[in-house]
Amino acid sequence: MKMNTKALMGAVASLAIAATAAVADITGAGASFPFPIYAKWAAVYKGASGVGLNYQSIGSGGGIAQIKAKTVAFGATDKPLTPKELAASGLTQFPTVIGGVVPVINVPGIKPGQLTLDGATLADIYQGKVARWDDAAIKKLNPGLALPSKSISVVHRSDGSGTTFIFATYLSRVSASWKADVGADTAIDWPTGIGAKGNEGVAGNVAQISGSIGYVEYAYAKQNHLAHVKMANKAGQAVEPTVESFRAAAANADWAGAARDNFYIILVDQPGAQSWPITATTYILVYKNPPDQKATQDTLKFFQWSLEKGDQLALGLDYVPLPESAVKAVEASWKNIQGSGM
Repeated sequence: MKMNTKALMGAVASLAIAATAAVADITGAGASFPFPIYAKWAAVYKGASGVGLNYQSIGSGGGIAQIKAKTVAFGATDKPLTPKELAASGLTQFPTVIGGVVPVINVPGIKPGQLTLDGATLADIYQGKVARWDDAAIKKLNPGLALPSKSISVVHRSDGSGTTFIFATYLSRVSASWKADVGADTAIDWPTGIGAKGNEGVAGNVAQISGSIGYVEYAYAKQNHLAHVKMANKAGQAVEPTVESFRAAAANADWAGAARDNFYIILVDQPGAQSWPITATTYILVYKNPPDQKATQDTLKFFQWSLEKGDQLALGLDYVPLPESAVKAVEASWKNIQGSGM
């Protein structure tokens, strides 16, 4: 059977397009908080499915902006959007994993977990009211610990950041002056300190600046061998940032109730003797009526695999997988996304 040149070229082009579509990467952008686990999930998922993930760790503000601009299949944010905000943009959101924001320090002579802070003192440090490591407020929390007479160098995020939203929301809960004078959002008017982009940037600056303090997702603290602090929680107990303390903080979450409000839930300053006080979940944003249904369907397949089969990978990076009840609620919510195939 003969085929003319024009028809042959058309057939080859069609095959090329089909092949490209079959292996097209999922595109996403946003929060740096979950980047380590998304990267790990993506590597294993590509080996299992052949589908890759092109994720830009640009901060929650950037993720929200990119999904609204429809330049990516999904946005990622640590600051949940309110039901009203979601409705206005035609978006829906769901949580993926639970983790902890951790103050990290670079103080000569102080090892990881040796220093304890409480929320009020942490707020005062970030407001410039406590400016030296041997301040009386820090000494009171750390009797017997040799604290150097050294200035505190504050490091904070410079980009629109869900990690900042979590951190500042916590400080607003525990400090009246922080709530009144600074508040909480993805970007705030910092009273003091130097800015750095992403969890990566904050971790890098703390590692380089003697006498510094910053805040990062716990995986960044571990990867960069930074000294974390213990935090006095709502129950007055000094706790370490661990999977167990993140899980304890999330134990009170009403996932079924949260599903009715598009999973809008804040986990900071939770009760419980073992609860890490700056715990949070991170979110994915997609359109309810996607401009590219295939891209959104691929996105949901990736996160379905991640939520159902990625628990051990998450635990390996000190994230807490969503409880089974939350996974079921998330997957049920996908039925409201047009063309989801769920």
